[in-house]
Amino acid sequence: MRASRILKLLMTLQTHDKVTARALADICETSVRTIYRDIEALSAIGVPVYSEQGIQGGYRLLHGYRTYLNGLSEKEAETLFLAGLTGPAQKMGLEATLENAQLKLKAALPDTFRSQAERLQSRFLLDTPSWFSDDEKAELLPQLMTAVLEQHQIAISYESWKGKRERIANPLGVVLKGGQWYLIAQVEQDIRTYRVSRIDTLTLSTDTFERPEGFNLMAFWQTSLRRVEAIQFPIMAEVRITPLGLKMMDFICASYVINNAKIKPEDESGWHRARFPVGKSVHGCAELLRFGAELEVIGPVELRAEMKKMVSSLVKLYH
Repeated sequence: MRASRILKLLMTLQTHDKVTARALADICETSVRTIYRDIEALSAIGVPVYSEQGIQGGYRLLHGYRTYLNGLSEKEAETLFLAGLTGPAQKMGLEATLENAQLKLKAALPDTFRSQAERLQSRFLLDTPSWFSDDEKAELLPQLMTAVLEQHQIAISYESWKGKRERIANPLGVVLKGGQWYLIAQVEQDIRTYRVSRIDTLTLSTDTFERPEGFNLMAFWQTSLRRVEAIQFPIMAEVRITPLGLKMMDFICASYVINNAKIKPEDESGWHRARFPVGKSVHGCAELLRFGAELEVIGPVELRAEMKKMVSSLVKLYH
């Protein structure tokens, strides 16, 4: 256990300019006192670890020091090959880089690890687009990746639902969600999300920019998802639904709807009373009609009235 922890400590120091003892303790899941002892152990075997005192202090390695021990376990090596997502890497213009990295990793692995990694890679496939959807075109993605990694400001022409827009932006990150690519960029003081397939033109500027202090791409994306879900499903529908209708929810409703549904036990009529979020009137009704006769909308009044109107229109159409 100690050898594994010290290796993790060394890898952390290699990938960070400076790390506090408290941060190292959290990363290695141990006490600060243990970190002090581990640092002494590294120094004893010749690893040049230096400490800096004060509020901004911490531990760092001598500039330029590198160890080439990878310390990978068999499962860790397999997982790295699973992370080699050929499709997304190709779209980002990194396919050749990925292939070279995998080749070097294979060469560095023991024979037993290598065969296991190759077997795993040949038996698992990640197909990112959703069912019945084509892979999204994102020809500008390689240029975007360059701008994101090298922190170059960009000028984009973007087709939004309000029309064409021109923007000067600082690209902060790229996200792949359900087969669709999104650019996260700072425009003036706001951080916004753009669908990459809707960017018509992109020009890289020679000007660079500083990333906002404390910006975390993962945290921003998760917050954005929650906000979009709340906007997309603003109405809490009150319904009667059959047991079959409950089963149909898994195929019809988004996970946000299912996770926020409140369903009561079956009553004397064999139906359930339920409340769950739906989209705005017309869109929400269209979704609820997919349940057919397995669901009745009780409220709100406006939603029920919209359902009656839509059903009446269908009756006239098919009369």
